[in-house]
Amino acid sequence: MTLLDLWLSRSLSMWLLLQSLVLMALCFPPASMCPKGCTCVRAEGLNVTCSRAHLKEIPSELPTDTVLLQLDHNQITLVPARAFQGLRHLRELNLSHNALETLDESALWGVEGTLQTLDISHNQISRVHKDAFALLKAHIRVGHNPWHCDCALQQALRGMAYNHEVAGWVLCKTSELPDLEGRPFLAVDADLCNLAKRTTDYAMLVTMFGWFAMVISYVVYYVRQNQEDARRHLEYLKSLPSKPKKPDEGEDVSTVALFPDYHGPEIHPQFLERNGWIIVSETDLI
Repeated sequence: MTLLDLWLSRSLSMWLLLQSLVLMALCFPPASMCPKGCTCVRAEGLNVTCSRAHLKEIPSELPTDTVLLQLDHNQITLVPARAFQGLRHLRELNLSHNALETLDESALWGVEGTLQTLDISHNQISRVHKDAFALLKAHIRVGHNPWHCDCALQQALRGMAYNHEVAGWVLCKTSELPDLEGRPFLAVDADLCNLAKRTTDYAMLVTMFGWFAMVISYVVYYVRQNQEDARRHLEYLKSLPSKPKKPDEGEDVSTVALFPDYHGPEIHPQFLERNGWIIVSETDLI
């Protein structure tokens, strides 16, 4: 074997080895790209499985080419704002069997256009933002959650243009209307948003009536108190001894002259003096 043949054979082996490494790198992402406790497999896109990984939060460094993300059967309590924004190819997201309590408006921003399936069943979700599902075109599983049927939930379900059947899986554990507790959300005939508005109006009306009643009560009390004070003052004035007025004490002093030809009833002089009359003799008038 010549040196040329030996070199060619070694070059061919190296080329085949290099090609194998490239294919392995394409088919199996490096361990550093896959979140801790998860497995990453490429099959019609990258499938990231983090099921039963004892996660308490969503991994922060997810591969950007993830197509399927399994986060079920963990202890995740919160989906942060824009948690999946960098996953531009995400088609399926499984968050079932966790401890989620709510879903914010911006939790799914960035994947609205690509997401096809969203599973948030078997959680502790009772409330969602009214626009949490507004832009999603995905099929959503929402069953087995302790839903509180209120205005926000009604608006959220109405905004799901591609998921009319989702409301059939919502059971009202609690509600603004006590009659709905334990019943399907589809049984809601009332507009819960107007109900909340009417409740607020009633509360304002009761508050205003209470203030008005307080003002009226104060006015009545004030008038009665003044009347009582006026009555006591009048009684005090009546109890004071009266004094005979002198001629020079006022302009309303009356004068009477008794003439000899007066034949009326006898008038006692002291009575006249107490009532402000001046008694003059007949000689004083001449």
